[in-house]
Formats: sequence, structure tokens, C-alpha cells
Amino acid sequence: MTIKGPSRKQVIIPISSDNISKFMKNSSLYVNSINRVLKNAKSEILVNFIRSNVSSVTVVTNKVAVQSDLYIIENYIKKTDDIDTTNIDILRLPQSKSYLKIIGIPYFPHDNLNEHLTSNKVEDIIKQNQIFNNVILALKLQIIKVSPKSDMSIIWVDIWDAQSGSKTKGLINRCFNIGRYIATI
Repeated sequence: MTIKGPSRKQVIIPISSDNISKFMKNSSLYVNSINRVLKNAKSEILVNFIRSNVSSVTVVTNKVAVQSDLYIIENYIKKTDDIDTTNIDILRLPQSKSYLKIIGIPYFPHDNLNEHLTSNKVEDIIKQNQIFNNVILALKLQIIKVSPKSDMSIIWVDIWDAQSGSKTKGLINRCFNIGRYIATI
């Protein structure tokens, strides 16, 4: 399930606070200049306005930007003389947290009732598994027993996802191994 976040019609530019104030002084100039560059590249998006917060500048657009639009905006910003472009991180679209539930794993996977499943062990397994490529954990994994009398566990995983939930949708109903057991997402 994806949690509602910021509008998808934004491009987030993580930069230092010094650069933010310098950048925002000429924000109306940047809106016009970025729109001109986007039109020249035959892009369908236009910048409506630019706003800032503590750790980033947000370019609000009329449509959802695609990767090529991000490159155009990034190239323009890195060519500006007003700011220190070495402190600009990679531009990105807004993300939301999505959560997944992994089932089918015993709480005591090694038949040793003193050694239960830990989030660090599961996180290591997830990082090594190819179905989790390009998945970034948003929070520490949570492992709970299904019930006090059951030996099965439920693993709750929070990940950073696109607002459309595309990463989550790609993982739902997938299976992978944890030891000799098959886990289902």
C-alpha cells in the first residue's frame, strides 16, 4: 500500500541551504529560462513555479516529468553561475513510502527455540536477493509472530517507492527463499 505524499508534478532538487537562498533570489528568471530550454527540447512539461524548503528546491510543473525532463532541468541548473553546482544532488521525483508484508517464514527458522528471526538477518537476505534490486528500505524491518501459539512470523517492510507504487506492484505475490523456506510477499 502506498501512502499519499507530495504531488507527482514536482521535481525535487536537494541542495545546501546556502544554495537555496541564492537560487530563490532569481527563481522567476529560472522559471522562464527552464521553460525555454524545455520548449526547445520539445518537452510537454512546463515549470509553473519554484519553491523551497529547508533541504531542497522544488520545481512544480504542469505535468509529471519523465527522466529526459529531469536531465534537461538538471543540465540547466548545473550551468547557472549563481550557485555552487558541486553541492547539488541528483534531481528526483517525489517518493512515497510503501509497505509490504512477507509471510511463510517461521519465527524460529533454525529449529532452535532460543534463536528467533531478526530484522538484520532478513535485511541481509533481502539485499542479496535479485527481486529487491533498486529497492531502498525506508525503515527497519518489523518481525512479529502471527499469534502467541503459532511458530510463523509476519515481516513488515517499508520501502521508498514512486507515488504510483510501481516498485511495490512489481513485488506483490513474488516468492524468494529465506534459508530452506519460501517467503511470499
